Formats: sequence, structure tokens, C-alpha cells
Amino acid sequence: MRIPSPFLLCLAVLTCGLTAPSLFAQEGALENLPPKDATPEDIIQHFAAKETEFAKARDQYTYRQDVKVETVDGETVDGVYHEVFDVIFDDKGKRIENVVFAPQSTLQKISMTQEDMEDIRHKLPFVLTTQDLPAYNIIYVGQQQEDELHCYVFDVAPKKIEEKKRYFQGRVWVDDHDFQIVKTYGKTVPDIRKKHGDDENLFPKFTTWRQQIDGLYWFPVYTKADDELHFKLEDVHIREIVKYEDYKRFGSNTKILYEGKEVPKDQKPNQTPNQAPNQTPNQAPNQNKPQ
Repeated sequence: MRIPSPFLLCLAVLTCGLTAPSLFAQEGALENLPPKDATPEDIIQHFAAKETEFAKARDQYTYRQDVKVETVDGETVDGVYHEVFDVIFDDKGKRIENVVFAPQSTLQKISMTQEDMEDIRHKLPFVLTTQDLPAYNIIYVGQQQEDELHCYVFDVAPKKIEEKKRYFQGRVWVDDHDFQIVKTYGKTVPDIRKKHGDDENLFPKFTTWRQQIDGLYWFPVYTKADDELHFKLEDVHIREIVKYEDYKRFGSNTKILYEGKEVPKDQKPNQTPNQAPNQTPNQAPNQNKPQ
């Protein structure tokens, strides 16, 4: 996000060695224990393969995405950007976005940038596929309980930053049963600061939770950011909530595979709650829901 003209502002770089916030009372302590019956590299390869399957499957789902960005002065919200859009398919089977709610933005301290919009669509619901592995350093840091899920925990950072490319830097939690990412904490990088002038494009730390929607894959359902961005001209406190709702498999001839087997088209959604306590499908954790 950028400060509006004549100054520019945007949505912060998280340094290596991130510490994930304890957002749930049910989150256990991080235990520096080696995995059993597998090496960290084996686990990385396994979950990246599962993430690759998931990325292909998610492309065959429709869903609604609700994005709200607020600037905050103390406890007062002094600017809001809000957009709701449906990710659907047209009559030719092409994936499109249909905006259903987009009141005029009241943001004054910052403005949304193209990088913000790309991050909201592609990096906040971070997916780490086999194809992505060469671009990242992935370090095993231990094991942690997330409510009923036992997870392997990895720190992730780009090996190098290539011009005009966006990356994730932070921490991921991988369920030791399904070998899929169930929680992400970090930020998108790089922050963009020009050597001369006040043009800055900064990005907040965020947490994304996933939920098992179809009995096979863990889909992103809720992202929250609550961060202070430190611009040259001023500090700006922002809050960001992204909800991903109403996932439905598109009725096409495309086959969705899970471990090499086709998923039946009449597969019913799984109603198992996410690791967040007292959470129903497509519902954010109560303590994190915006009022």
C-alpha cells in the first residue's frame, strides 16, 4: 500500500527467525524434536507434492473472497477499503472474478497498490508446491500442537529476490497426517523502497488459517493482519481481514486427483472443524472476527 499523492504509502520485511504469535489457547509449545521415521527433507518433498495436488484442485473450485483493510488511530477506524468478489467460471469454463460489493474506499493515509491486490489473491493463501521448492530455503524447526492437529513446523524464506517477483517469508505448519499446510504466518516480500524520494510500498505480517473443506484438501478460510507499518513520513497502523467462503467444486470434465486417484464428483464436503476451536466450516475464529 502507498501514501496517496503527493506522497506514496503501502501494505512490513519480516526478518528471518520469525516467531509465530500464539493466537489460540490450544496452541502447544514448539518442541525442538526431530521427526519420527522420516527426515525433514522427506517431509518437505511429501507436503510439497500434496500442495501441488491441492493447487490444481483449488483451481476447480468457486468461492467468495471478502477483503477488508482498515487504518486505525488508537481504537478509531479512520479509513476502510472493502471489496467482495466471487471467483467463478464463465460459460466457456474460464476462471473469472465477479465483484459483488465494492463501496468507495475511505482510506486516507494509504492506498492499495497492484502488489497488494496480487498478494491478496496469491500470497496470503500461500501454497508451496514442488515447483516452488527451488526458490526457497526451508528449515525444519520442530513440532507443535495446533488444537487437535499435530504439526511439523518449517521456516520459509526466498533464496534470492528476483526483480518484479513476489515471495512469502515466514513460518508454515504442516499437518503430520495429511501433509498439507494448515497455518501460515509471515509476510510477502520484498518491501519496496526507492533510494530517492518517499515512494514506499510496505506489507504487513499476517496469519492464514486453513480448513479441510472436501475431506481431502485444506483450503485457506481466514487471513488476519494487525500491524504497524513504518514509513519515512509516518507510522500507520493497519488491520486486514480476508475471508474465503462458500467453496464449491465447479462441475466440469476436469478430474481432480488425490494421491493419484480421482476424487468422485459427488464427494460431499467434510464438516470437520479447523484447528481453531469452536469453529464451523467457513467461519473465522470467534476471537478474530471483526466487529
